[in-house]
Amino acid sequence: MNWKQSLQNLKEDYYDDRHWLWRIIMAALGIYLLLALVLGIIWNQKPDLPAAPSKGPVTGAVTTQTLINLGTSLLDKPGGFLSNDVGLPGVWMDNVPNWEYGVLIQMRDLSRALRKDFSRSQSQSTEDADLAVAEPQFNFDSESWMLPASESEYRKGLKALQAYQQRLLDTSQPNAQFYARADNLTRWLGDVETRLGSLSQRLSASVGQKRVNTDLAGDSAATQSTATSSELEVKTPWSEIDDVFYEARGASWALIQILRAVEVDFAATLEKKNATVSLRQIIRELEATQETVWSPIIMNGSGFGLVANHSLVMASYISRANAAIIDLRELLMQG
Repeated sequence: MNWKQSLQNLKEDYYDDRHWLWRIIMAALGIYLLLALVLGIIWNQKPDLPAAPSKGPVTGAVTTQTLINLGTSLLDKPGGFLSNDVGLPGVWMDNVPNWEYGVLIQMRDLSRALRKDFSRSQSQSTEDADLAVAEPQFNFDSESWMLPASESEYRKGLKALQAYQQRLLDTSQPNAQFYARADNLTRWLGDVETRLGSLSQRLSASVGQKRVNTDLAGDSAATQSTATSSELEVKTPWSEIDDVFYEARGASWALIQILRAVEVDFAATLEKKNATVSLRQIIRELEATQETVWSPIIMNGSGFGLVANHSLVMASYISRANAAIIDLRELLMQG
């Protein structure tokens, strides 16, 4: 065998080896994508609503435990917390992160109410030390994947909540309190009202509509920083329609559980105002938002068109719940 033949054989062996290496890489990539697809289907399943809670050992125990349960579900559900994922399949999945964000917003509002209102007897009282740690932890950036990761910060918040809960359950430590009063509940419901009103508007904007500018309505002396048009055209970009839908779905999922806890811890206050039925109706409206979505995609048909519009259906339930919350607040503020 001469040197030319040897060189030819070496070239053939090289190309054969490279061919097999390429096939191995493609096979590994295919297996990885298949596993990512299977995991994506599994991770896309949201937690079911737990059963309604029973009466707790002390006032505030059920509400505090519900907030802890929400955080635990957010972090320990199948796939864990996906909002800050940078790898497959999490980076492909935008519906679950938006659902998580809806839950997280309700957790932030409730943790602020715990720190600012529920745990304090009056405006001049000292805030609870553990709740002062928990609230800012839940307000950490939900998309931080390292140094530090969002999950680690939220777990610190849950740990502080658990410390508050332990002191709350210990009747020998009167420095941890939960005050179930109508004024406290009314202030938190005001935050809920604002959140649901915003979600309802964003959901309704899926089809686009012209709206009269009512920013200064109700006060003839009111002013604003920058002049705006008397009519506004509002439309959610098509790429964000499913994002808003799943954020609203997550917020409703969390709010149902919080309101069930409120029914237990504020039972005496609600009964005195004859408002228990009103609260239950709000929960009933929100429960309808958790019905199974049979369509593989969130449809965005026109209001009276041939194709469904899932956003408008969701907006209908949330708007009714929000109107009922407005009525409940007015009832609680009455003497």
